[in-house]
Amino acid sequence: MKIFTAKQMYEADKATEAKEGITSIDLMERAALQVFTWIDQQLKGSQVTIHIFCGIGNNGGDGLALGRMLLEKRYTVHCFVVNYSDNRSKCFLINYDRYKNTTKNWPTLLKKEADFPQLTNEGIVVDAIFGIGLNRPLEGWVKKLVQYINAAGAYTLSIDVPSGLFVDAPTPDFDAVIQANLTLTFQAPKLAFFLPETAGFSESFQILDIGLEPEYLHKTPTEAKLILKNDAQKMYLPRKKFDHKGTFGHALIVGGSFGKMGAVTLATKACLRSGAGKVSAFIPLCGETIIQTSVPEAMVITDASNNQITHWNIPESFQAIGIGIGLGTHSDTLKGFTTFLKKQKNPLVLDADALNLLSENNKLLKEVPPKSILTPHPGELQRLIGDWSDDFEKLTKTKALSKSLDSIIVIKGAHTLTVYLDNIYINTTGNPGMATAGSGDVLTGIITGLMAQGYDSLISAVFAVYLHGSAGDIVSQYQGFNSMIAGDLIDYLGEAFLELFRREEEVSNKTQS
Repeated sequence: MKIFTAKQMYEADKATEAKEGITSIDLMERAALQVFTWIDQQLKGSQVTIHIFCGIGNNGGDGLALGRMLLEKRYTVHCFVVNYSDNRSKCFLINYDRYKNTTKNWPTLLKKEADFPQLTNEGIVVDAIFGIGLNRPLEGWVKKLVQYINAAGAYTLSIDVPSGLFVDAPTPDFDAVIQANLTLTFQAPKLAFFLPETAGFSESFQILDIGLEPEYLHKTPTEAKLILKNDAQKMYLPRKKFDHKGTFGHALIVGGSFGKMGAVTLATKACLRSGAGKVSAFIPLCGETIIQTSVPEAMVITDASNNQITHWNIPESFQAIGIGIGLGTHSDTLKGFTTFLKKQKNPLVLDADALNLLSENNKLLKEVPPKSILTPHPGELQRLIGDWSDDFEKLTKTKALSKSLDSIIVIKGAHTLTVYLDNIYINTTGNPGMATAGSGDVLTGIITGLMAQGYDSLISAVFAVYLHGSAGDIVSQYQGFNSMIAGDLIDYLGEAFLELFRREEEVSNKTQS
């Protein structure tokens, strides 16, 4: 699913109006009707008090149209106009008149803090103050109104975006953003919904299809894309009857050091579970018995050193190599890693201490083979690209690193972001239970396994992130969040593959059983 910028959404509106021969007010009516239908389906006529706060632009026009529809259905509605300026949009004025013609209880004008209405936590607040076009922070009494609404504790529903939130740029004042329980967003989600600093301003969101011009939406390229189940299905490479283990490649997991053999064990197991035909682990001598015992399906190559990898005498017969898990940053390890890296032509999967070695020795970055995959958590990313002031600067710096290396950067987190050049792929699977030691090691193993099977680097990264999160979601149905451990993700990776093509009712029945 594409994620459009505010400018592109405005262009989609205009394209729809031109194609269908309708006006902006007609499109606004359509959008408001979608919001009304959603609310009506939830409330089913319940006489809860609904407070609608409307700005004086088009988002406010949506709110006024919604209020009129709710009144016509005999809901208890109080509408307030946040009168922060004399510049009112044409569509706002039209809907303002329509609202007044519907009821004797005209919208209340708010001009100062003393005008704020009494709110309780028993009613519903609909936030229609500002939409996606906001380009300056909220100030004065309008900011205080936002804070007043947040403090009231009422169930708050935002139309399109929580007011005060910037969708394509850093939000300048987090104290002046509506804290929504739910956002009903039009046509497509917004990038700010998935970034760590701003995602929390709406506990959840739902997309309302308002029928924008399909051809425009289809043909318009976007930098950001949301990876849904149907996208993941298209990435899957089915197996043929006469395929054999040689068909699915030989993967190598490089890592481990004294006291850190668990990480390479997890990665090796995950690599096998992801479908690689053969998997070898290149480890220090101290880990030979550990790997041979805990992962009997894998082969083992040992370094001459007992406690860490130093010599890097790795054969060149592997389709994919994942490096860094539990590796350590010993000076002898760095020397061997440097020599190894300079010889590599094929893409690598670089994680954990491989990233730390790169960040501590920046000149090595130029030796990273093109189309490699780097999988940093936030701390590792910071060491690679430096500090950032906000999430948008973080993305800008990550894109710059991706371009300089011609490589894929996987920013691990609640919505893992895979960045390649100017493109961002946002994952939709996963849960807080996956914030546990070893989860990233499992991901490295899955990515390496997919690469060994012939998936290209970008697909390997995006697909692996989706499967990794999906396995976590399946585990959570049985274990909950608190009890989840990294090994569970490996155990349920097969279920994640099956879930790709399982009908929703089958998933529901399996969960209930």
